Amino acid sequence: MQTLIYGPALQATGAFDGGKIKEQKPIGFSGEGSVIKRIGPLFYWAWATSNKEGYIPLHQHQAFEIMTYVVQGNVEHGDTLGTRSKVGAGGAQVMQTGSGVSHEERFIGPDMEGFQIWFEPHIQEALQVKPTYNQYEHEQFPVFEENGIVKKTIIGEGAPISITADSRVWDVTIEAGKPYRHSVAKGRTIAALAVRGDGTWANSDVDTSPSSFKHRDFIVVRADDSFEAIIHAGDEPARLLLVDVPTAVSYPLYPKR
Repeated sequence: MQTLIYGPALQATGAFDGGKIKEQKPIGFSGEGSVIKRIGPLFYWAWATSNKEGYIPLHQHQAFEIMTYVVQGNVEHGDTLGTRSKVGAGGAQVMQTGSGVSHEERFIGPDMEGFQIWFEPHIQEALQVKPTYNQYEHEQFPVFEENGIVKKTIIGEGAPISITADSRVWDVTIEAGKPYRHSVAKGRTIAALAVRGDGTWANSDVDTSPSSFKHRDFIVVRADDSFEAIIHAGDEPARLLLVDVPTAVSYPLYPKR
């Protein structure tokens, strides 16, 4: 298996509200320029920041399951289901957009930072389902701490979020110089975004050529066979958002170029 690392220049960028919201996109929309177009049901991934405040007006979504995860600051949300909500640091919101829903978003700083990630279920089936909105606070998510590792499960075992698309998501902080081990099953792909710090990534204890990554790099490894990733933080703590999805799914996926 091969560790592929994509720096910011190989990812897409975007902006809203006259540049008040800026985005780095490890996986962008068609035509936005990201080298990675999708990974199985992982359709889109944006890392958004706003120094003070930025607004995205009402717009529609259908079928996709959209998670917004807040690192710091707040996100205000309103939608045509009648929802009015605010999500703070460590919290998440999930829209299963089904037959269609429109929403608006306000990103509030100082130094607001968060992720929006789209997962793709079977679209023709999802379009027959009534849309839903759910919100989750930081305290609802399981957090494991040991030997310099803080691992928060956002989607997966013990986490409150449940979606149709097969996916798992973790927010992992690694103390400087410490290793973190993460198992990946055969037939799945692990994708990681280096949110803070740098380090090295090896695909086993016997991997003699670990790959170096830097802050803002996007790391992708496809598991032809099960393996254990070993991620070492550098001289400063490293923080990565990891997403695990099947490399291929049994249903047709939305065409993306």
